[in-house]
Amino acid sequence: MQIEEKEYDQSFDWRIWKKLFPFMKPFRKYMIIALVFNTLCALVDIALPLFQQYAINHFISGNTTEGIGSFAGTYLVTIIFQTVSVVIFCRCAMVIEMNMAKNMKKACFDHLQQLSFSYYNTTPVGYILARVMNDTGRISGLIAWNLLDMLWAMFYVVGIFGIMLALNWKLALWIMLIVPGLVLLTSFFQKRILKWNRQVRKKNSMITGAYNEGITGAQTSKALVIEEKNSRHFKGLTDDMKTAGVKAARMNGLYVALVVFCGYIGVALALKQGGELVLAQALQLGTLSAFTTYAVNMFEPIRNIASNLSEIVAAQANIERVTGLLEEEPQIKDRPDVIEKYGTAFEQKRENWEPIKGDITFEDVTFHYPDGNENILEHFNLHVPAGTTVAIVGETGAGKSTLVNLACRFFEPTQGRILIDGVDYRERSQSWLHSALGYVLQSPHLFTGTIMENIRYGKLEATDEEVIEAAKIVSADQVAKRLEKGWQTDVGEGGDSMSTGEKQLISFARAVLADPAIFVLDEATSSIDTETEQLIQNAISYLLKDRTSFIIAHRLSTIRQADVILVVKAGKIIEQGTHDELMAMKGYYHDLYTQQFKEEMMEELVK
Repeated sequence: MQIEEKEYDQSFDWRIWKKLFPFMKPFRKYMIIALVFNTLCALVDIALPLFQQYAINHFISGNTTEGIGSFAGTYLVTIIFQTVSVVIFCRCAMVIEMNMAKNMKKACFDHLQQLSFSYYNTTPVGYILARVMNDTGRISGLIAWNLLDMLWAMFYVVGIFGIMLALNWKLALWIMLIVPGLVLLTSFFQKRILKWNRQVRKKNSMITGAYNEGITGAQTSKALVIEEKNSRHFKGLTDDMKTAGVKAARMNGLYVALVVFCGYIGVALALKQGGELVLAQALQLGTLSAFTTYAVNMFEPIRNIASNLSEIVAAQANIERVTGLLEEEPQIKDRPDVIEKYGTAFEQKRENWEPIKGDITFEDVTFHYPDGNENILEHFNLHVPAGTTVAIVGETGAGKSTLVNLACRFFEPTQGRILIDGVDYRERSQSWLHSALGYVLQSPHLFTGTIMENIRYGKLEATDEEVIEAAKIVSADQVAKRLEKGWQTDVGEGGDSMSTGEKQLISFARAVLADPAIFVLDEATSSIDTETEQLIQNAISYLLKDRTSFIIAHRLSTIRQADVILVVKAGKIIEQGTHDELMAMKGYYHDLYTQQFKEEMMEELVK
């Protein structure tokens, strides 16, 4: 799903910017230092033409070199002071930019880990990444550089006007005649330049998404032979970006040229009026030279102010996206009193956690997903004693995972209660329950790192010996033995360097190491070859023993021994009982089992 950049043309809103204060506050010392030295740089820039005025009036017009040594020394000290001020400003700005970006990224990452599953069900990964990576970087860069740069330009322009009025107010007024036209010119062009720059950013986001899709879907593209279609689509995006970029560049080039033209008109006016004053001996030549320099230099800061102001206004969209993410409320939240006792995911109070036996009760549970209105469960009741194995079967998309997600508190009932060991699980923290879960998915996720590191996620404090022992139970040690680097083999991004079967074995080993009270197998053996499945059947029996277990499986032959089987169709539980009871009912489960049994027999005959 491609999320396009939001169009944004709102004027400056102080309330939006106030949301950045918590991220700016730790660096207020650096911001003050940067602002001070930025102001000092502006003062030096304002003062430099005065050196020029003095040199012409005293040395050239006066035809003398008296005092040139002290003049040169003062000028050199001023330049050195300006250089040091620039260095200090840049160092402070860099500290602000890098640390603000780091803190915002960390805040986003931490908050994302607290959001509920429902958020990820409805929010594309690219949408999240754009906010965490791109928007935070743009905001921090804007605060550190653009904002301070605009303040420098404003101080510089005001200072120039003040100096010119003090030197000769009549000549200053002539030069100021250009300013209204420049303001109108800037207002006209900046809106259009900003419009095309937004198009460039939007197309760039789409190109990034196309790159990502092209890389992750490379195998599918080759299998479907759609390389040429992908290439045409990508070319269309890059052509659009080129067109927008060229238009933005043309507008900017024309604007800069017109600003320069206005600047030289100002210089021409200064030379004409000032020249007449010099000839009339009403103005010194050095003062005219200083005026000319000011006339040339004043228009670039005005353009700078307009450009940065446009960027600041446009950046409000970035701020809204980042703060919007941070303000996103989790659907599943612990109450304040629960947090007080049990802690949070980041600050756990494990000393207060009661041990979990695994007795689970669905008590008059009604549920519909946050983004839907139709009830998936209605007044559902089920008691799962500790150590019971519950199998959930049904067609693909029937809603088999809903019950498991509710039991694991990835979602909460819309009505009714779910009890863990006789207590409503909302009376305990999410971390308390999740720490007792073992979850093996159909498509297991491995983290970037080694085989040993991935298994150790089941128990972070486990020793190497404990990791290896857990792996042996599910024959995952066979994976390490086949590889040159053994346990230190890197699994690749998302486990891409491992086969599906190898990832499953590593995932099972991780679950064994965690030693959970509640165990979930989400169609965990459906993607494993027969030989690999045989290796882990004993391990599954080991994992299910004395644990409350939920098994979601396509192969009905693998769950015949389950204590209770729940049959799901179209999001509803239509049958429940043991295998023998369901077969005796000759209902939906009987038909499903019989059909699958015939298919498996046919497969065996073909072999």
